[in-house]
Amino acid sequence: MKILILGDIVGRPGRNAVANQLSHLREEYKPDLVIVNGENASAGRGLTEKNAKELFELDIDVITTGNHVWDKKEILTYIESYPQLIRPANYPDPCPGKGYTIIHKGETTIGVINLSGVVYLSNLTNPFHTIDKILHEISKQCNIIILDFHAEATSEKLAMGYYCDGRISLVYGTHTHVQTADKRILNGGTGYITDIGMTGPLDGILGVDKDIIIQQMQNNRPARYDLAQGPVQINGIITEINEETGKCQSLDNFIRIIEE
Repeated sequence: MKILILGDIVGRPGRNAVANQLSHLREEYKPDLVIVNGENASAGRGLTEKNAKELFELDIDVITTGNHVWDKKEILTYIESYPQLIRPANYPDPCPGKGYTIIHKGETTIGVINLSGVVYLSNLTNPFHTIDKILHEISKQCNIIILDFHAEATSEKLAMGYYCDGRISLVYGTHTHVQTADKRILNGGTGYITDIGMTGPLDGILGVDKDIIIQQMQNNRPARYDLAQGPVQINGIITEINEETGKCQSLDNFIRIIEE
C-alpha cells in the first residue's frame, strides 16, 4: 500500500497549495491513502470546521493535529462529528475527539495514531505509555499502523521511533515545520523520519512573516503573527508498506516549491 503524507498545512497559502497540487501528487505517486496534518490550517493556528470540510472534500483520508488543536475553540463542538480528524491521544481524559482512527481500504485495515511529545511542550500523559495502550487495543485488527508524533525534541522523536520499531509500520514527526534528512527503515521494519516539514509559505519563519519573528527575537515583546507572502512549499513523504507484514518497504521525502 502506498501512502502520501503532507506536513503541517499553514493557513490559506497551505490550504490553497493542497487544493491545487494534490491531484498532481496523486498522479505522480498514485497513493492508496492520503494523510495531512491540519493543526495550523486556519490562519496559521488551529482548524475551523469550514476548513476541515474543505480538506476532506479533497478526498483526504485522515487529518492529524498537534499542540494547536484547540486554538479554534469551535473544534470542541465539532471534532466528535469527524472520526477521521484526530487529536493527540495523550490529552488527559475526559477529552473531546479521539487520538486514533481506523481506515478500511479494500481488505486492508489501517490504524492512524496521533501523539504529542512532552519535551518543551505541554505536560500531557506520557506518550510512550499511551502508545502501548493504543497498540494493545488495535494491533490485532490492523494490517498497517502509522503514527504522527507531533513533538519538538529530536531526541524524543528518535526515542519513539526506536520504541515502536517492529510494532508499527511508520513513525513520522511533525511540529517543527522543517523537513529532516534522516529518513530510514529501522531494523524491525518501521519507517522513520524525524520531521516531514510543512505545507505553506516558503519565504518566512515556520510560515510566519520573517520580519515579525526577527523583530520579536530582538526585542522580546509580543507580536501579532501574520503569514508570509510569496512562494509556497509542499513538504511530505511517500511510503510503501507491505499489507501482509505491516513492514515499511520504502520511504521517500519530497519538497515542492510553487511560485505564486
